[in-house]
Amino acid sequence: MTAPQQEKIGQNMLLKMATLVVILAGIRAASEIIVPFLLASFLAIVLNPLVTILMRHRLRRGVSIALVMIVVLIIITMLVAMLASSVNEFTELYPQIRVMLEQKLTVVQHLATHIRLNISPQALVDRLDPNSVMDVATTVLTQFSGAMTNLLLLIMTVIFMLIEVRHLPYKLRNALINPKIRIAGLHKALKGVTHYLALKTLISLITGLAVWLVLQLLGIKFALLWGVVAFILNFIPNIGPIIAGIPPFVQALVLNNIYDALLVAALFGAIHMVFGNFLEPRLMGRRLGLSSLVVFLSLIFWGWLLGPIGMLLSVPLTSVCKILMETTPGGGKLAILLGDGRPRVNK
Repeated sequence: MTAPQQEKIGQNMLLKMATLVVILAGIRAASEIIVPFLLASFLAIVLNPLVTILMRHRLRRGVSIALVMIVVLIIITMLVAMLASSVNEFTELYPQIRVMLEQKLTVVQHLATHIRLNISPQALVDRLDPNSVMDVATTVLTQFSGAMTNLLLLIMTVIFMLIEVRHLPYKLRNALINPKIRIAGLHKALKGVTHYLALKTLISLITGLAVWLVLQLLGIKFALLWGVVAFILNFIPNIGPIIAGIPPFVQALVLNNIYDALLVAALFGAIHMVFGNFLEPRLMGRRLGLSSLVVFLSLIFWGWLLGPIGMLLSVPLTSVCKILMETTPGGGKLAILLGDGRPRVNK
């Protein structure tokens, strides 16, 4: 290879990298528009099978969509009302929580003196102030709900997507340059993402219900709140269930006792073991074909690019990118790098 050819290849690589940086910067700058659209798209993917089931019972598409969206709005309204009640209850219990936290830290101070550590309970209370923790949680929830600031617009977008989905194959056949390959790739991506999101939603719902019921039986306050948190964070791969278990564990340690806290830790550990390591791999198999490292790195990447919603949708977004790479010239090698390293079986 001559020097001019090497120089030309280097320039092409630099140009592609610069183009990628500009695209990513544009996506991050436009995240306020892109995130609601992505959220609406994946909600439409999850809800479309329900619409199809209703249509099989001889209901028209418009009636089926209306029934599904009414149920979704009722569920959202109930959850918002229950979460608001939990926040109000926390505000009322805040003075009691602070006093109990000081008492617990006094015990920690007494134990720390035996290993020559100076711990100030008052300083720790200021740092571990439940009100500060609540402020952090509120900030995270505010970022998460940024995509849902205009709920009506989101719902209308989902409705129009569900209406237009039946016209999508015709449009793609007449719009794409190589429709057979493109439609096959899009169909594969849609099928994989639909399967993942449907099962992930079901497993997350079971997880949230299990957390709520068990915490309720243990007498842990805000059981419903922690159940909803477990449901949402279960969409975040690998670290989501672990993060969901930290707040109820700390709360049980402060408001209850060490035994209840250990039971809470055992609960989340058992749920993560049964659902995360046994049930999900069996039900989902390796349909998405992503390596564990890529799943973890995608969590960081999409979280940086799109915020909390990007973390929740990191796996399906990466899967779509991988499948689309497989159907584009020059993208096959990148798709192999994102894969699980298992050779394809030709049927």
